[in-house]
Amino acid sequence: MNYEEARKYLADVAKYGSVPGLDNIRELMKRLGNPQDKLKFIHIAGTNGKGSVLAYLSTILTKAGYRVGRYVSPTLFSYRERIQVDGGKIEKEALARLTSAVKEASEKMKEEGLGAPTSFETETALAWLYFYEKQCDIVVLETGMGGTLDATNLVKTTVLEILTPVSMDHMDFLGDTLEKIAAQKAGIIKPGTSVVSAAQDPQAAAVIRKTCRERNCRLRTVETELLSDVRYGCEKQSFTYKQWKNMEISLAGNYQIENGAIALEAVEALREEGYRISDSQVYAGMKETEWRGRFTLIARRPEVILDGAHNPGAARELRNSLEQYFSGRTIRYIFGMFKDKDYEKVIALTAPLAKHIITVETPDNPRAMPAERLKEEVAKVNPSVEPAESIPAAVKKMFSQASEDDVIIIFGSLSFLGEAEKAVRAEKAETIR
Repeated sequence: MNYEEARKYLADVAKYGSVPGLDNIRELMKRLGNPQDKLKFIHIAGTNGKGSVLAYLSTILTKAGYRVGRYVSPTLFSYRERIQVDGGKIEKEALARLTSAVKEASEKMKEEGLGAPTSFETETALAWLYFYEKQCDIVVLETGMGGTLDATNLVKTTVLEILTPVSMDHMDFLGDTLEKIAAQKAGIIKPGTSVVSAAQDPQAAAVIRKTCRERNCRLRTVETELLSDVRYGCEKQSFTYKQWKNMEISLAGNYQIENGAIALEAVEALREEGYRISDSQVYAGMKETEWRGRFTLIARRPEVILDGAHNPGAARELRNSLEQYFSGRTIRYIFGMFKDKDYEKVIALTAPLAKHIITVETPDNPRAMPAERLKEEVAKVNPSVEPAESIPAAVKKMFSQASEDDVIIIFGSLSFLGEAEKAVRAEKAETIR
């Protein structure tokens, strides 16, 4: 199997959809030798902020001299970004070779009448094989959806679990109350481990505290009242948290301040577990962390920002960031969503701030909401909206309408932001990064 054949196989496996539960992944990994049992993990669950916290910690640990695996999805530009070691993408040769091994085990499972591994289970198996092959010292792992029944929760050797802010999302799978969703997220917590939590809504916080007590875990919670000296900016921000004075970060969005505090609490927890991480390595790692598609400035005159706000919690943070950075400026949106997301609340939170909105459909995805239908939903809140037949067409049309002083926000599903950035770069000479 070559790289192109491997990619086709991985795309074909997606037809099995999403099936919560650990039976398939447990059987698959058993047939592959359970490489995940020979690795150490930092496991991250939550509704928003998982990827940013993962990026901070991965960069810090690499700075500290550890060989660090990271596993994330979705990605913006390359499929191989999902599986990285020390910031480098999995090689095409390795992806093809290891996909062949996973396919062989999966096909035998199907021949024996067992369940067919899903796309996410297949990718997770592939990642664990690669991280073991690369002899990673630690793997920073984010859940795909939820926690308890997520394929990543097969891991037993976590040194730290992290709960980023929990809010309403994936209600069909995780439950219709914040407590139920928090219980699913907290399902990653293993007995006797260290746990770091964001400042949570009271209902979610109570569930996390109860789970930690029952499992005899050491819980650290971000104390937002100890955040001070915050300086916001689209390309550079800084803050003080506890003993960490004037911590500089390159990720924008006001929510990145708390994500940074979560990462700093995690550093303290890792130090208590015996990981050697110096203050200078923390400062360097935080400053050098990159995470594309999270309030990322990609062009000027007009300013263009990419943001993966695809649920109400993220939409609320996007709105807060727009009010923080661009008060009084003319704001325009290019907006695309999946139809199984809570698009009505996302629209209600964000649409009133825009002078004009162009809706798009995420290409080649059965979950995508058609641009015309999304336009109809947006029009209920903001009548200044029109659909576009493609993402490049939306970008071209938006640039023809916007002045140099306007701000263009391209947001919604992460899955179309990579194509949107390519379209912006094709239209604009003054792109950055």
